[in-house]
Order: sequence, then structure tokens, then C-alpha cells
Amino acid sequence: MKYLRWIFFLFFISNFYSQEIIPVWSNKIPNYIKSNEKEIKFYNQDSTRYSYSKVQVPTLEIILPPKKFSNGNAIIIFPGGGYKNLAYKWEGVAMSLFLNSKGIAAFILKYRLPQSKSVKISHLAPLQDAQRAIKIVRKNAKKWNIDPNKIGILGFSAGGHLASTLGTQFKRDLIENKDEIDLIDARPNFMALIYPVISMDSSIYHGGSVKNLLGESPSKELIRQYSNELNVTENTPPTFIIHSNDDKGVKVENSLRFHKSLNQNGIKNEMHIYPYGGHGYSLATGMGQLSKWPDLLIDWIKSIN
Repeated sequence: MKYLRWIFFLFFISNFYSQEIIPVWSNKIPNYIKSNEKEIKFYNQDSTRYSYSKVQVPTLEIILPPKKFSNGNAIIIFPGGGYKNLAYKWEGVAMSLFLNSKGIAAFILKYRLPQSKSVKISHLAPLQDAQRAIKIVRKNAKKWNIDPNKIGILGFSAGGHLASTLGTQFKRDLIENKDEIDLIDARPNFMALIYPVISMDSSIYHGGSVKNLLGESPSKELIRQYSNELNVTENTPPTFIIHSNDDKGVKVENSLRFHKSLNQNGIKNEMHIYPYGGHGYSLATGMGQLSKWPDLLIDWIKSIN
């Protein structure tokens, strides 16, 4: 009965909450090459979930709770997919509706994937889009009933790598021809990493994510640049981490190393390691104790606010 009520509630808010999709780049997309490549939207076998590949125009989907229920928090969601695809509905839409139910404004970033023929420098495109997304949200905070100092990011799997890259490298200057939005601070106020890819270290890495982001034979410099456990500083935002010990897709050592680096730099953080769950469970609906992780996230956000 409780599960049915939850499904009904998600259906209700999906039909009545504000939704809009805007381009991330209002003018020329940086790091772009014109090509004949087309974006692909595809469904899983039972046609209930859809994903994207070969993203050509990065977008930000805006999903706002009713103004009277808003608590001023906002979270930008980075779906995973190994930097090859974006699990947009499973890890984007589902998460956004949950956040709305808690009064949090949600934004789903459809970011460019590094192996697209339309991208010049593969490893820069996702981070360029992520930096721009948080700047757009901060610029429009008043319009969207958001506190500009309560803007977080949340990433699943490879999206967790993108989130941790933004959280540790938000100061990287990646845009040549800047507009007023590019001058806004890109530092997240907090971040949540859900079964995240963190490291490019071959002893624990997710091979597909590394290959898709950095290519077949990345230099030592690139490997270090995107091994985010090595990039934590005293300016890294407070962090919430979820992982499972039996994750065969992305080893739990990714989260453990990041957790250690956060502690070494005095960054507030909370980590939950579950004995089961594997990889790619999104909200973990119907998965027992694991299904409580989204509520733990909400409690943690309240604690840091």
C-alpha cells in the first residue's frame, strides 16, 4: 500500500509541477565541431525508461516544486551511463520528482558525451556543460525561488565522476569567449555522489568511463587531472556519498578514497556503504534498507543548512 501511494504521488507531481527545458549555451557551444552526427534517444526493453547518447545540444530541464512548498534548495542532477549514454529517466527524472516532493528544485543536465563527433576536446565537454549549468541556476535563483547559497549537485556513476570533477575543479577556466553567465561562481554549495566513478587509477577504475572520457591511451597528466581523490582541497564542498560493497561495475574503493581525501582536507562529509545493491539502482525503490538512502540525503542537506 505504501508503495502504491508513492507511485501515485510521483504521478501527481509529474503532472502538476513546473517543467521547462532550456539550452545550456545561449549562443555558440564551446569546444564544438559541426558534424552530421545525430542525438539518439533510446528505450530499455520494457519501454519504461529512456536514455540519450551522442548529445548534440546540452540542455537543462527545470523541474520546480510549487512555490509554497519550496525550501530554497536546488540540486542539479548528472545522470550516469559510463560517459557513453545518459540514463536520463532512471537517474534523472526519477530523482527530480523525489527532490520536488521534498521541496527541492531539481535540474537535470543533459550533458555532452566526450566521444561525440561534435566535440573537439573530449574530456572538457562534460565539465564545460556542468560549470555552465550551475552558473545558470545561480543567475536565475530569484526567478526560480532558490537560495543562491543552497545550490548542490548530484551525480550517479559516471555522473558522479562529473559531479566530483565540478566539486573539485570548479575554478578551471575552460571558456574563451565569455558572457555574463560565465563570470558567475561555479562552486556547488554541496554535492551528493551515488555509486560514483572517482578515480582513473587502473587498480580501481571503471574502464569504460576512462576510455570514453580520456581515450585509449591517456597521458599521466590527464589520469591525474581526472582522478578526483587527488584534487580535493579545503574549498571542496560538503559531500554525501552512497555506495555498495558488492558493486561490480564501479568498485567501492572509489568512494572510500574520496572519503579519505575529504577527511584529510577537513571537508564535512557523510558516507553510507551498503552490503548489497550492486550498481545502477537509482532510488533503490523496493530494495529494503537501501531504499532509505534518498531520505538520508534529505536529512543530511537539512543538517548542513
